[in-house]
Amino acid sequence: MAATVFFLNPLPGIGDTAVLDGKEGHHAATVRRIRVGERIVLSDGEGGIADTVVTATERDRVEMTVNSRTEAARPTPTVGLVQALPKADRSELAVELATEAGIDSIVPWQSSRCVARWEGPKATKGVTRWRGVAAAASKQSRRAYVPEIAELHSTADVLKRVRGIVDRGGIVAVLHESASSRFSDLRFRDVAEVLLVVGPEGGIDDSEIAKLTGAGAVPVLLGPTVLRTSTAAAVALGAIGVLTDRWSHAPLDFGSPE
Repeated sequence: MAATVFFLNPLPGIGDTAVLDGKEGHHAATVRRIRVGERIVLSDGEGGIADTVVTATERDRVEMTVNSRTEAARPTPTVGLVQALPKADRSELAVELATEAGIDSIVPWQSSRCVARWEGPKATKGVTRWRGVAAAASKQSRRAYVPEIAELHSTADVLKRVRGIVDRGGIVAVLHESASSRFSDLRFRDVAEVLLVVGPEGGIDDSEIAKLTGAGAVPVLLGPTVLRTSTAAAVALGAIGVLTDRWSHAPLDFGSPE
C-alpha cells in the first residue's frame, strides 16, 4: 500500500528525527491514527522527499526516523496556469484538478467577464484558500512540489507575465473555443516553459483576446468539446503530458537511502 504523505519544511537529514505537530500532527495522529512502525513519506513541497518510519505518537504529534532522502526533478517543460476566477462552487475545483494533473504554478485572474469578484480582503482570502487547496491536492496526489499560487492578477498583470514568457522563448496558449489553431500543433516539446490561459464561464472578452495575442500568446482549440473553466486546464495538462516527457518519469523510489 502506498505510504501516506505529509508536509514538513525543512526536512531532517537521514538518521535524524522528524516531528509532525500542529495541523499536520493532528491529521497524522488523530485523524489518520498513524501508529508506531508505519511508513510515512514527508515532502517539503519544494522537491525534497523523505522516507520515514514512525517511532512515537501522542495526541496531535508524531515522531519518526528518516531512513532515506531524495530530490525530485521538476518535469519539463514547466507549465503554469492563468485561471480566470470561476464561480464560487467551481473555484476550488479548478485549483484541485490542475494540481492533481501536475500544474507548476497558478495565477488567479480577474478577467472582465468573471462573475466572481475578488476585491479588497476578499482577494487575500481567495488566494489563501487556493493555496490551501493546492497543498491538500498535492498531498493527495503524492506530488513532490506544491504549485505556487500567485496574488490576484489584473489583465495588465497577466499581459506582463505573457510577454516575459514569450521573450524567454516559451509558449503561451489561450484555450478558446473559437480558435482556428489546434492545441496539439504547438511545439511543446521544444520549449522549457508553457503558460495556459483559461477564461471564465462567459469566455474571454474579445478585447482581452486581442491584447493577449498582441503580447505573443496563441489562441488554440483544445478539442472538439467545450469544457468548463474548472476542468479545461486539467485536460490540457493531460495532453501536454502525452505530447512531452512530463509523464515519462518513474514513480519516486524510496527503496535505498542516499
